[in-house]
Amino acid sequence: MAKPQFTRMYEKGLPGAGLEDWGTIPAESLTAGSPQQRGMMVLDDKERSVTAGVWECTAFTGRMGPYSCDEFMLLLEGSVTIVDEKGGETVINAGESFVLPKGLVCQWKQTGYVRKFFVIYEDNAIPGPKDATGLAVIKPDPKATLQPADGPDPALIVSGKPVWHDLLAYEDPTGQFTVGLWSTTPYERRVIPFPRHEMMHILEGEVTISDGEGRAETFKAGDTLFVPQGAMLGWRNDKPVKKIYCIFLPRAAAAKSEAAE
Repeated sequence: MAKPQFTRMYEKGLPGAGLEDWGTIPAESLTAGSPQQRGMMVLDDKERSVTAGVWECTAFTGRMGPYSCDEFMLLLEGSVTIVDEKGGETVINAGESFVLPKGLVCQWKQTGYVRKFFVIYEDNAIPGPKDATGLAVIKPDPKATLQPADGPDPALIVSGKPVWHDLLAYEDPTGQFTVGLWSTTPYERRVIPFPRHEMMHILEGEVTISDGEGRAETFKAGDTLFVPQGAMLGWRNDKPVKKIYCIFLPRAAAAKSEAAE
């Protein structure tokens, strides 16, 4: 089995490989369109029902109904309108991120081509909410004021005295799937096994990620990466960094996880 590694997210798939043909969306799920899908997975964790990757699709309108999963999306191209059961509309444009919580009664509408990064948590063994009336589309605000947060274990720090801030935008009922904003002042952390699955989209600054085996890559504002649980990961940022994150932290790991980035 291949060792888990951090991955740069490419909008059009891996260079030289592109995206795979994912076929059409079944007609019974639609009210309009004959949508053609293409995509690429960066994570397919069947044991925990978590997937992540990039998806693109031509125009369609889905049927109104409860959303089958928790999904975080970063829209890369196009525009999507989410219609709730009362007719209210939430428009998401390229460059924005959003969450559709499991059980939200809604309809997906896109009048043209759309591309997105996604993280999906779809555990069919966990029922949806009995009362979905409080559910809504969540759009994290990159300009929101963050709150002070606990920093990393001092034993992990190589240099710097980081000050962390965080703002939780969404947490699923199991407490495993979370989305939010996070920032740090400069510091360097030693390489450790990463305790969770996480997609990170850098909003400000830049960070160099390393695996302790000679691989290092710098991610700047506008870049997105995915880190699977168990990947060896070191962190160094010489300037302040701000990111939006989507995390899946299994309950068993949550009980013993260190606060580390």
